[in-house]
Parts: sequence; C-alpha cells; structure tokens
Amino acid sequence: MTDLTTPASDAGSAQASPQSVKPAIAIALAALADWLFYGHQIGISAVAFALALALGSLAANFASLNRSRLLPAAAFVLAGLIPAIEEFNAASLILMILALGIALLLTTNPQQRDLGGRAAALCDLYLVGPFRFFRDAVGLFNLPALKGGLTVWLVPIALGGVFVFLLVSANPLLEKWIRLMSPGDAASYVSLGRILFWTVALSVIWPFVQVWWRRKVEATSALTDTAAAEPKRSSQRVEFFGVATILRSLVLFNLLFAVQTILDAVYLWDNVALPADISYASYAHRGAYPLIVTALLAAGFVLAAIRPGGPAEQSRVVRPLVYLWVAQNVLLVLSSILRLDLYVQVYLLTWWRVAAFIWMILVALGLILIVARIVLNRSNDWLIRANLIALTATLYICSLVNFAAIIADYNVSHSREATGKGVSIDMNYLLSLGPQALPAIDRAIALHGIDPTLVSRRGCLVEQQLKDTAFWRSWGFRSWRLQRAMGVQPKSSTAG
Repeated sequence: MTDLTTPASDAGSAQASPQSVKPAIAIALAALADWLFYGHQIGISAVAFALALALGSLAANFASLNRSRLLPAAAFVLAGLIPAIEEFNAASLILMILALGIALLLTTNPQQRDLGGRAAALCDLYLVGPFRFFRDAVGLFNLPALKGGLTVWLVPIALGGVFVFLLVSANPLLEKWIRLMSPGDAASYVSLGRILFWTVALSVIWPFVQVWWRRKVEATSALTDTAAAEPKRSSQRVEFFGVATILRSLVLFNLLFAVQTILDAVYLWDNVALPADISYASYAHRGAYPLIVTALLAAGFVLAAIRPGGPAEQSRVVRPLVYLWVAQNVLLVLSSILRLDLYVQVYLLTWWRVAAFIWMILVALGLILIVARIVLNRSNDWLIRANLIALTATLYICSLVNFAAIIADYNVSHSREATGKGVSIDMNYLLSLGPQALPAIDRAIALHGIDPTLVSRRGCLVEQQLKDTAFWRSWGFRSWRLQRAMGVQPKSSTAG
C-alpha cells in the first residue's frame, strides 16, 4: 500500500471540464468573498458565500462527482448552515466548514470509507489544500524557471504575509511602525490589505475547485500502472513543500516571530513604559486572540511540513528551526495568557474569558505535543490520541469546577466596591450566573447597598434553586453544598 496524491477528476472528466474554467470559478468566488466580507461585518454573508462555494465546487467537478451521494451531501451542507443562519459565531463557523468539507469528501472521494481516513482527508483539505493554490498557480505558466526559482518562496512569502497581518493586528506598536513607514499613503496600506485578502481567499477556495485527495491504492496492478508517474508527482510535491521550502519558511517565520517575542519580553514581561499614545490595556487586550490564531496556524504548518518519514523530518537544519519556532509560539501563547490575565484584572471575569484561558492552555500543550512527536519519532495517530486524552482530561476537570461561583466571587472581590479601584460590579451579569453565584451576590448586595430590586431578584434565584432541588431525582452534590452554605433547606417533597 502506498499513498498517492491524485486528482478527483480523471482524464475523461478533464475534457468535460476544461482547466480554464476552474481558475475562472475561483476568481469569481474570490470576487464574491471580497464583496461580501472585505470591510464588512460577517453575518448571513457567510451563509451566502458557503452556498456559492458549494455550487462553484459542484460546477467545477460535476463530471467526476458521485451522483448517488449528492443528496446526503446537500443535507450535510444545509444542516451545517442552519447554526450560521441562527447566529454567526465561532461554533457555527466551525460547523459550516466541517459540513462543506464532508460534502466535498462524500461526492468526490467515495473510496474513502473508514472514519480515520476521512478525518485525515479533511485535515489534508484544510491544512495542506490551501498551499496547493500557489503550486498550481505557478504550474499554469508551465515555466521551469518559475517552478524552480519561485515555488520554494511561495509558501514562505504567502504564509509570512498572513503572520505579519496577524502580528500587526495583535500589536499596536507594530501597527504604528508600519504607518510611520508609509505616512500619508493610506491607500497603499489598504491596497496591500486587499491583495492579502484576495490571496488568502483564493488559497481557501482553490481546494474546493481543484479537488485532490490522498488515496491508498491497494491493487498491485494499480501500483504497477502508477509506478512511472509516482516519482514525478513526488518530486513535484517535494519541490513545492520540501526541505528547501520548509527551510526558507522557518528562517523567515523565526525572524518575524522574534520581533513579537522581543516586544513582549520588553513591554509585557519587563513592564517597560509604552509610548504615550498607546495604553497598556490596549497592548494587553488586542494581542490575546490574534496570537492564538497565529499559534494554531503555526501548528498546522509544522504538522503539514514535518510529515512522519518525510525528508524534512530528518533534516539536521530543519529540526532545530522547528524547535525554535515552536518555542516562540509557546511563548506567544504564554504572552496571550498574561495579556488576558492583565485585562481580567481590570475588567473582571466572564464565561468567555475563562474559556479563553482554558483554550490557550490547550493550544500551548498541543504545541508541546507536536515537538514530542518529532523528538520521539511518533506518528500523527499518536499525536491525535495524545491531544484527545488532553482534551478529555480537561473536560473532565472542568466538569468538576464550579465556574459560576468562581467568576462571581472573583468579580466581587476585585470590584471597585471591594478594592476601591477597577470597574464596578455588574449586578446584571452577576445575577445571570444563576443560583451558584448566590454567596457572591449576597456580598455584592452588602457592598452595593440594599436595593429592593436586587433583593427581589436575589429572592428569585433562591426560589429557582429550591424548585430545582425539590425532588430527589434532581439532587446534586454541588446544589447540596450551596444550600448548606446558604443555610437554606429544600422544600420537602415525596412526590414521584
């Protein structure tokens, strides 16, 4: 058995769908993305683009589709779009992306039937697929000089541009320096942003238009027929995403990340005074989430580049650069945690900020596990299992933690009423945390002053708690502890 990277369409389908049609479809979809997203807030526009992407992919690969699976694929797409129609957020975006990938997998790769293979195919689609756009774009020119000289720089420059954009959006100092480098020329800055947007859009769209899957060919005859073509494909793939490309990428990425690492070491960890026009809160808050996205992209690149058994994995030059880059990414995640902690110290805790803390810790652990996979020479299956174990352990621990009580107690203890600084208690948010926040609510009412409205709403929470625990079937140890702490006994009931 061997892994071959093969197109979804065969020779017959290539005649039915000329290669000139696919770039036209990709450009049209990128123009639609520009009109829907660039400079606009995302909402129902995401649903419109997802439908257009599905239809564009259908048109580009119609000759090679598995027609019997069109109906379940359409059902997956519609099911994945419903949450985004209700509200566009991170969860609905993930579901929409998964639905589009599963639909594409069902209709263009019917040979892949096992769950592990399908999961690997989806990872290949989203992690490696976007990079194929740059290889295929060079291939359209059919010029050996371009392929030999520019291909190895496409990934470093393209992904480096994405990292620059994320780092600048995370760091107001870098944004200020870039503006100083082009004073009074805002149009060129906007133009650069739009070029980057189109590049990213095309790289995301292209895997759905020009579909390629990694397939396992088991038949001996198939191996014999493809033996002559395999070296050519392998050499092209190594040239595009081989040691030379990876080496240039890692050198460039390490230099880019070093700038952010040094700035964080100076201004975040060493508390050096910032320029007068940049507030410390702005520096701390803006970078928390973009840097996590940066770390996730970095992890995806390492997984795609340092494949088990690949030429880059054994390189004595590439390995130290990977370790250095992952170390810088771990530092970025730790800086993000510190940034969020500094922001919480001023603006208090919320459910989303607690979730962000946990997510950042998981990202840092995932990066460390990637290094462990490389050092221990383990497979990607080992890495997946290790991450699933870490995720399961995290969920288990979180299920035992009373986050509502922790958030409420922290917000009251660090409020302006309790410490004389910071922000005032948000009583509406405190009451929205539910009955588990009652001990902190009592402290907040004592600090805030007796307010009949607050006392009434507090009484409603007590009634809710008593109602929820009125029957033995609804008993919970956490609720029992709360009632013991509050000195409230549940209403006795033997019904049911």
